[in-house]
Amino acid sequence: MKHSSTRQTRRGRGPAHRIGRSLAFVLPVVLVLSGTLAVTRVDWSGDPSDSVLAASEASSSKASSARAPHEVLRDRLLTELQEEDPGVALTHLQQAVNERPSLADHCATIARALGRAAVKAYGPTRAQSYARPVCDTAFASGVLAAHG
Repeated sequence: MKHSSTRQTRRGRGPAHRIGRSLAFVLPVVLVLSGTLAVTRVDWSGDPSDSVLAASEASSSKASSARAPHEVLRDRLLTELQEEDPGVALTHLQQAVNERPSLADHCATIARALGRAAVKAYGPTRAQSYARPVCDTAFASGVLAAHG
């Protein structure tokens, strides 16, 4: 009887056990090597002209300069919402629309995005407490869409 139970235990370990043991030895080596390779790609000299990161920053700055004004405004207001509160972001949205009437077409979309972000940051009840008639009821509909 003891002999057969030993046999079942060995069968139970089979190829999955061997693969798991192989991964346990190989995975740390792969992680160390990939981390080492990543560190070697960073320019530690402090000279940004030949840095891989400088190239990616240059391409991202070109992308941000090509972005539409309403996208820049939306991103700035979403940051304000996180750093301050939704009330500050909504006030600045209203001011931006008053100063640049061309942004009025995008006001409701931006306000809905602010409403969704407010629910994520503050919860639905607290987010709704910041609602005001900026761009009609777009902020409140954004809160409702994120909550419901």
